[in-house]
Amino acid sequence: MQNQERENLVKQLKNRQYIKTKTVEQAFLNTPRELFVPNEIKIQAYIDTPLHIGCSQTISAPHMVAIMVEALDLHRDQTVLEIGGGSGYHAAVVSHIIGEKGHVYTVERHTQLAHFAEKNLKNANINNVTVHIGDGSKGLEDFAPYDRIYVTCAAPDIPPPLIEQLKDPGKLLVPIGEMTCSLILLKKNTKTIKTNDLGGCVFVPLIGKYGH
Repeated sequence: MQNQERENLVKQLKNRQYIKTKTVEQAFLNTPRELFVPNEIKIQAYIDTPLHIGCSQTISAPHMVAIMVEALDLHRDQTVLEIGGGSGYHAAVVSHIIGEKGHVYTVERHTQLAHFAEKNLKNANINNVTVHIGDGSKGLEDFAPYDRIYVTCAAPDIPPPLIEQLKDPGKLLVPIGEMTCSLILLKKNTKTIKTNDLGGCVFVPLIGKYGH
């Protein structure tokens, strides 16, 4: 039943042109969203809406995950940094695209959610995601530089450490604003920085040194 619901959701996201590439389509089909939501709302796993996961945080709506993953232009074997691990779902989708030789490092400030994400990723048999607990607004210097960085919460501005920890060339995706914000794609190339506004979105705030 859930496999069929997942296929129906993917078809819906393709029809609405949120999923544009075969790679992203396959990643969504390979990622069981029901494993990344609390037990009491598993029945809602394939509704295209954000869902509460505890600690006043949400798992993003599938269409927003699709928008972000498509915009990042991910490739196999890349090293990716995620800020705001949540329940682990977004990182799981990314992990399928970058493959076993790629790696996602995700930073989550809530210990309870970080452990929830680790458990969910294990249950989904995903081994190329590492969860760290800390202030994601400062990035994660230990494994820098990263091919891609993305932030799943709204920042007042692009945190400088994330730009520093991004490879050249590299891409960084971050919502800027308060709750209602703009999704900004930053491209670093030969030491030049270009940004592009991909449109409006709604995210919980980024909390930390370079957050709200």
